[in-house]
Parts: sequence; C-alpha cells; structure tokens
Amino acid sequence: FFFQAEDGIRDTSVTGVQTCALPISLAQPTPEAFMQQLTTEVLEVVRKDPALKAGDLQKIGMLLDTKFKPYINFQRMTASAVGPAWRQATPEQQKQLQDEFRLLLMRSYSGALAQIKDNSQIVVKPVRANSNDNEVLVRSEIRGGPEPIPIEYRLERTTEGTPPWRIYNFNILGIWLVDNYRTQFAQEINAKGIDGLIASLSERNKANNRK
Repeated sequence: FFFQAEDGIRDTSVTGVQTCALPISLAQPTPEAFMQQLTTEVLEVVRKDPALKAGDLQKIGMLLDTKFKPYINFQRMTASAVGPAWRQATPEQQKQLQDEFRLLLMRSYSGALAQIKDNSQIVVKPVRANSNDNEVLVRSEIRGGPEPIPIEYRLERTTEGTPPWRIYNFNILGIWLVDNYRTQFAQEINAKGIDGLIASLSERNKANNRK
C-alpha cells in the first residue's frame, strides 16, 4: 500500500505519521508534491489502523479533521456553497455554517477512504498548469479495488504559511462537493432562511454520527 505519482516524482514512505506534522520540506512544493505528502500521510494511518481499514467513518472523519483541516480553505468552500446569502449572514451564523459544512465535507470524503484496501495505491496525475498559476486542478485515483475511485482537488495558492497550497473543492466519483451542495443549500435558504439551513446541517451531521 503506497502513494504513487505518475509524473516521475519519487515515491516516499512516511514514518511516525500519527505524531508528526506534514513533512513538507520544500519552500515552494508543486501541487503534486503537496498532495503526495498530504495524502500519503493520511493513507498510511488508515493502512495501519484496523478500525480505519474496517471503514469506521467516524474515526476516519476524526483523522481527516486532524490531518486535512490545516490545508483546506473551509471559509471559501462554505461561502461558495451558501452563495449570495453568505454575505447576509452574521459572523456567528457564518461560523456555524462553516463548522457544520466542514463536518459534512469530511463525512463525504471519509466514504472514499473507507474503500481503501491493503493493496490500494493512490495515483496522482500530472498537473496541467503553469508554475505561476494561482489555482490548479490535481487529479488522483485510488486503485486496487474492482474499479478506480477518482478524487480530484482544486487548489489555491496562498501567502499564508507553508506549503503555499490550500484545497477549496473536492470531486469524488465525478461530483464536485461544493457545487453539489450549493443547489441543496439554496433550496433550504429559500424555504427556511440561514438559521433553517444551519439547523438542517446540524441535524444531518447528528444523524450521520448515529449511523
């Protein structure tokens, strides 16, 4: 079980993944290198933990919250999903929306990681972008099962922190999560307002935790 890149980047093994921060040593890592190290760390933990390998979605969600959270622009993702109503929301409502949406997104991503097997490989495909592009698309696949599981990431360049990349959208099995939820959220907001959407998200997350 290892992470593999198709563009000639050398495979790297990760040790001490449960206690170490993301070991990005490059000052300006390419998007492929960034996703290689980030995803390798997550998948190595999944491989070594029986509960994670068995598909414990709650535990996978906790892992992703720990490992992925620093490298995701949840505010941008939430604002994009909520649409124009985001600007009308109070700071407290924005915080509640962001917290609930983060839980929902991690749950969605957890479902893909629950499909990982001992022989799984993650293949990251070459990024078609210029070195100075501020937004890029990184395509990957989880291979080793009956069918590859495609996962794509939209990344933005940031001046805050290292590495200089943050994820702002996921595509799992052909569905961009932010775009998919935007339609649902618009219907909720039109029917029940911002507080109604917050309540709906909270109830959905509670129901997911009970499964």
